[in-house]
Amino acid sequence: MTAFTVRLDDEKARKLDRLASKLDRSRSYLAAQAIDDYLAREEWQIAEIEAGLAEADRGEFAAADDLSRVVAKYVTSRRSA
Repeated sequence: MTAFTVRLDDEKARKLDRLASKLDRSRSYLAAQAIDDYLAREEWQIAEIEAGLAEADRGEFAAADDLSRVVAKYVTSRRSA
């Protein structure tokens, strides 16, 4: 296991300490959990981006009609507003 120092402003450190106290956990435990969550989220996002780029490189694009239908589901026409 590796240890390292993280610098936080005083307010963030107080918030971390309050939360650690309420959860009966250490400041270090909460910081490690936050880093785990961050890494998992970023790894997932990068993998999805890389998969999308690979699809684009292979020429796998949605047809214009398919894209129009998806956009129409979420965009309200100005005429109907």
